[in-house]
Amino acid sequence: MSDFDKITESPSLYDHLEGMEVSELLNFINDEDQKVALAVRESLPSISALVEAMVPRFLSGGRLFYIGAGTSGRLGILDASEIPPTYGMPHDRVIGLIAGGDRAIRKAVEHAEDDPEQAWKDLEAHSINDLDTLVGIAASGTTPYVIGGIRKARESGLLTAGITNNPGSPLARAAEIPIEIPVGPEFVTGSTRMKSGTSQKLALNMISTALMIRIGRVSGNKMVHMQLSNNKLIDRGTRYLVEHLGLSYEKAGEALTQFGSVQKALEHFKK
Repeated sequence: MSDFDKITESPSLYDHLEGMEVSELLNFINDEDQKVALAVRESLPSISALVEAMVPRFLSGGRLFYIGAGTSGRLGILDASEIPPTYGMPHDRVIGLIAGGDRAIRKAVEHAEDDPEQAWKDLEAHSINDLDTLVGIAASGTTPYVIGGIRKARESGLLTAGITNNPGSPLARAAEIPIEIPVGPEFVTGSTRMKSGTSQKLALNMISTALMIRIGRVSGNKMVHMQLSNNKLIDRGTRYLVEHLGLSYEKAGEALTQFGSVQKALEHFKK
């Protein structure tokens, strides 16, 4: 018997869903979604504490790891994968790991989340050390893969945090910084890819974005270190230089090509 309330498994506030019109379903789902951001707001002190503690570690060469299973693992991988193109960081500074390995990104791997030892083995493959930060993500807060990784990481001197939608869960108790976001029952009972997953995505956005801003990867409100990997981003970078340096669009484009990033072009022209 668990000693905490499994909110994520509590019955939906709605019933007889199969008898509803599509418009009813969508309106009720939207009503529930509107509760998510308010629940995340309550967790801001914990998210802030994590970012504040992580910044000096990151600036000293530490990395940020996310671990999770299923939807939670995929959300961590999604957030990590967006850091290099958005902020020009190397791929090995923010890393997402999922129970079952990369094949679990697209297809569920049976029982992969049930091994409490596997996460640490996965982390050891990256030569994890005490400058690193580990964020475990589990809506239920009971996933053995995540809890096992967090416990071992904390014992090893890493900064640890746990994002969960069940306050008082084993994950919340295991992590140094629990980030508890009780969003209430899911529209479809137990379907934590819905409100719980949305809350996790919002929290991850905040963690990585605030971290990147604090370590200097944003100037003003611009992504000045973004990778210029397609025409849209090249155009965006060119317009940044037009705005900040007063160059013509053509000259700004030439400068961007010459220096390879918005930041390097800004630094050259502002000498």
